[in-house]
Amino acid sequence: MALAFTRRHIGALLASTVFAGAFVTPALAADPIKIGLVTALSGQSALAGEAISRGMTIAIDEINAKGGLLGGRKLELVRRDDEGNPAKGVTAARELIFREQVAVLFGGLDTPVSMAIVPLVNAEKTPFMGPWAAGTGITKNDGKPNFAFRVSAVDEIVNVGMLDYAQATFKATKPGMILVNNPWGESNEIGLKAALAAKGMSAVGIEKFEGNDVDVVPQLTRLRSSGADVLFMVGNVGPSAQVVKSLDRMGWKVPIVSHWGPAGGRFTELAGPNGKDVHFVQTYSFFGNQSETGKRVIASLMAKYPSIKGVDDITPAVGVANAYDGVHLSALAIAAAGSTDGDAVRQGFYKIDKYEGLIKTYEKPFAPGVHDALQAKDYVWAQFIADRILPVAK
Repeated sequence: MALAFTRRHIGALLASTVFAGAFVTPALAADPIKIGLVTALSGQSALAGEAISRGMTIAIDEINAKGGLLGGRKLELVRRDDEGNPAKGVTAARELIFREQVAVLFGGLDTPVSMAIVPLVNAEKTPFMGPWAAGTGITKNDGKPNFAFRVSAVDEIVNVGMLDYAQATFKATKPGMILVNNPWGESNEIGLKAALAAKGMSAVGIEKFEGNDVDVVPQLTRLRSSGADVLFMVGNVGPSAQVVKSLDRMGWKVPIVSHWGPAGGRFTELAGPNGKDVHFVQTYSFFGNQSETGKRVIASLMAKYPSIKGVDDITPAVGVANAYDGVHLSALAIAAAGSTDGDAVRQGFYKIDKYEGLIKTYEKPFAPGVHDALQAKDYVWAQFIADRILPVAK
């Protein structure tokens, strides 16, 4: 009897499992595809983190309005605040990968945070998309295979542009460097040295500062004594503002050609009136003539976010634009993969043929060994005019 009883219960269990499966399968098919974001959502760079979020949200809304992916599955954005801290960034990334099971993980602002996350995504075979952090080593890493992709600036390319711009705009011959003392600063030091060496030049001085420094007059005094006629600056909002304020205290008027750190938040508020004299790189501007995609994105942002009354309020533009294109390219990779399997999606990026994006028309943007979708010709130079990021007048 015990054996018969067991068999009857096993049969009933199997039947109920099959019966339940008929209802579970459609539910699974309708499960959302989660897209993760780890970025600074608080602190001095929160404005940039919010810009990334908004760009991603507008792209996700567009994709979902067209029926989603993989037979009707909608995309869902899941965010975590890294506070600009690498350890917190890794913790947040682990949560999004293991608990939320995101199909693609977007990294946010800071190169040190992204550099800390990249070994994790490579180990766990989770595709990673960078919409801001520009450290060369993020995409050029030791992963075999490499799961890190990017729609953003790249230090080694920006550094060549910084030198070209300084020479063309300010006739500079004796550049000095003032760099944040972290992996982002190190990445740019390597890139700037290489760019200078390619032209038979070298920096007259290289100075470092900490992210929490409130006075860099000693470093700047040494650069002035060395005869620097332009400063290459690399640092996020707060530290870059301290450089400008220190120059004010010294009374030293010297051109500043910067990476895009000042664009990430309350730079003009923190730097004071001379913040307008900093020229920095960007990948996109919503000012001027716009493509049809640009017009659509502007209209969508204004409709979704009441605080956006016009293009003046879409700032920083690079956060919105890079993230928007990054989501659409990720969606194309998922569609090409036919699943959310990490390695299949990685290979799906290589299968993207053409995408009419916001920043540009992408044609085969990724390939093994080429994980950066933007190149030097995609950059523009900008400055703050009345708290607005505007392209530098030609």
